[in-house]
Amino acid sequence: MNQKKAKLCATLLLGTCLSVVQAQQASTATGGDASGSGGSVNYSVGQIAYTTNFSAAGSVAQGVQQPYEISVVTSINEASNIDLKLSAYPNPTTDYLTLKIGDAKIEKLSYQLYDVAGKLLEDKKIASPEVSVSMLNLPNAAYFLKVFSNNIEIKSFKIIKQQ
Repeated sequence: MNQKKAKLCATLLLGTCLSVVQAQQASTATGGDASGSGGSVNYSVGQIAYTTNFSAAGSVAQGVQQPYEISVVTSINEASNIDLKLSAYPNPTTDYLTLKIGDAKIEKLSYQLYDVAGKLLEDKKIASPEVSVSMLNLPNAAYFLKVFSNNIEIKSFKIIKQQ
């Protein structure tokens, strides 16, 4: 009878310990499964810990959301005869951005400055071959400067503002 009690106590103790043990628990914002011809992966966004695995084929960072930025600088083929140059002092800029226009009729040109959310911050006509755009009161972020000829976008630039 004593052996039965010992086995029962051991079983209850083991059951209690196992119910408290939790493995690989994470509070995540979202996640899912992705698969393709190269394999499949399970992913989650919002994990606190991470590890990075390297191989000859590449690397994988597990456990954190990795930022990936796609940046496209656009131009229109019909505007190939216009020589537009952008100079930022310094790049990234801290206070003023200089836009230099070369070999173009400036009376038809204007520029617009947007934040990354697409909010129009400034819209002005270009009155000289060299324009100074003030960025003093703007927070540190990425911006887009778009140049227009007769209200048609001919060039777009990505600008970084830092302190």
